[in-house]
Amino acid sequence: MKAAVHPYQEQRLEALRGYDILDTPKEADFDDVVQLAAQICKVPTCLISFVDADRQWFKAATGLKVVQTPLEASICAHVILEQDFVEIPDTASDRRVVDNPLCLGDQGFRFYAGAPLKTDQGLPLGTLCVLDYIPRTLTRVQRNALKVLANQVMKQLELRRALQYQHVLRREIDHRVTNSLTTVSSLVRLQKRQVSDSVSRDALQAVENRIRTIALLHRELCQSACAELIDLQPFMQRIESMLQKSAPANVDVSMMFDNVSVSSERASSIAIIANEFAANSFAHAFPEERPGTIQVRGTMDAQGVFTLWCTDDGLGANGHAPPSAGGLGMLIMNASASQLGGECRILESTRGFQLAIDFPLEGFGEEQQRSRVAQ
Repeated sequence: MKAAVHPYQEQRLEALRGYDILDTPKEADFDDVVQLAAQICKVPTCLISFVDADRQWFKAATGLKVVQTPLEASICAHVILEQDFVEIPDTASDRRVVDNPLCLGDQGFRFYAGAPLKTDQGLPLGTLCVLDYIPRTLTRVQRNALKVLANQVMKQLELRRALQYQHVLRREIDHRVTNSLTTVSSLVRLQKRQVSDSVSRDALQAVENRIRTIALLHRELCQSACAELIDLQPFMQRIESMLQKSAPANVDVSMMFDNVSVSSERASSIAIIANEFAANSFAHAFPEERPGTIQVRGTMDAQGVFTLWCTDDGLGANGHAPPSAGGLGMLIMNASASQLGGECRILESTRGFQLAIDFPLEGFGEEQQRSRVAQ
């Protein structure tokens, strides 16, 4: 006989849809549960079954090749009408399933036991069930094990839903942050077009570059497979491209970094230093369309000490002084260097301006450091 419709069918189906589990691919976490339950209960078949509006669908199964059946062949559709664990020692003696297609004939199931998969609100979604081809009963330990494993299935579903919610929430936040940064950058760009003196334009250009640096870092974090770490070389190449677009036509920008990953905070500090150094060089190192190059490099030694090198081949001490210690650019670079755990060192040079910052790459194991240095 076909099972009656659950008294809270609409709410139950809404809850089932909310877990987004129906028709998903096989997963080892769920496959492991049915295999373990079958071994504990010493049966050939175990299923994680979800009762949909017009079918029962199996997320995981051992001992059964089909992935779904109509409700007319669903024992679990009867079980979700009960409040707790259901055991049918002999299906041939139970009016609910005596005519069930899965229980008929010599190859039909003669034993069934199922623990309901319930939400925190008590709505049944399906069952974790075991079946056998001979009549039998479970031991108390086997029943308890089946209940515990059913609870673990629900915890897996709850975890999946929580992660999905976080993913959707993060995407929404990322979208809003990106829009906000784009809006601010556009306002700065519009203001830059309306000012006439070069000092104000340069200042607004520096502000725009800083905003774009933050926007690039944010985009890198959104696209990164690991949101906590940033691969420096591709990230700094994007910074290079951004700075090149705002550089004077006579100045080339070049960035090259060892194959290392750093935290988002460190990546932000490194990008800000590169941005401020380039802005200072754009403004002072290459007057009267003097051609030149700005280089930013990052290298790591065998001890895990990372050095950030910033150099230009401009006029240097012969034509302009290094950035003022009290100037905004130098203050920003010093603050960023401090966040990295180092300090800015201005190097003596017969040509151009050179700056270096040493800091340890904490959090990297020795083996990982050696492999990155080798690369």
